[in-house]
This record gives sequence, C-alpha cells and structure tokens, in this order.
Amino acid sequence: MSASLSASRVNVGDELPPLLLPPVSRATLALFAGASGDHNPIHIDSDFARAAGMKDVFAQGMLGMAWLGRLLTDWAPQKDLRALNVRFQAITQLGDVIRCTGRVVEKLERDGATLARVEVQSANESGEVKIAGEALVVLH
Repeated sequence: MSASLSASRVNVGDELPPLLLPPVSRATLALFAGASGDHNPIHIDSDFARAAGMKDVFAQGMLGMAWLGRLLTDWAPQKDLRALNVRFQAITQLGDVIRCTGRVVEKLERDGATLARVEVQSANESGEVKIAGEALVVLH
C-alpha cells in the first residue's frame, strides 16, 4: 500500500515511477471484459472487429484508464486521489507495450487541502500517446 505523500517532499517537476506493462494480449482483453462487464465484441471477437473496419480487436478505453489509476495508486493511497480526467487519443492495439507516466505540474490549495496536479499519460513502445490527462492528489 502507498503511504500518504508529504506536501514538503513533493515538488513541481517530480516524476512518478513509471508503470510498464506487458504487451496487450487477447487474454488481457478477455480478463478485463469479465472483470468490468464490458463485453463489447469489438474488444474480444476478431471477426466482429474486422467487420466493423478494424484490423483486429483492441483494448477497452477503460482498461487504459485503469492502468493510469494504477500508476497513481502505486504513488499515493487511493483515498488521496481526488480526480482523474483523461482524453482518449489513440487506440491501444494488440501487442502494444504500454508505459504509463506522470509528472507533478502544480501544487495548489483547494478547500483547505494541499493538492498536487499530476499530468499523466500512456504511450506505446513507439511513443504514440494513447491516453493523456491529469489527476489531483491530496498531499499531507
């Protein structure tokens, strides 16, 4: 479990420890479908995906967002995560090796709490950004 972050020890420019994931596989997509209840066939049925004009199945957007959530909760306790807002920028394909990163871009006060604004993103091994956004994390 992550320990609460000290406001005096977190600085603008700090990088979160990156989260490097194994290549996206059909098994990963099927397991996430079962866990999330997202059984959209475009993510698990190759024939369906091809009929829809895709080259094959691809990762659920919420899987990518979950990985960014994991990046953040590896850094700070889940109870201290106040917001996570993202933009889906590109499809995560089978075989993509995803790296999630984050960087503190601001420290601010809101409603009596000190917060870190953290830019987050996921990208594949070629550097293609899949998801980008930001989070707010309470500092103690």
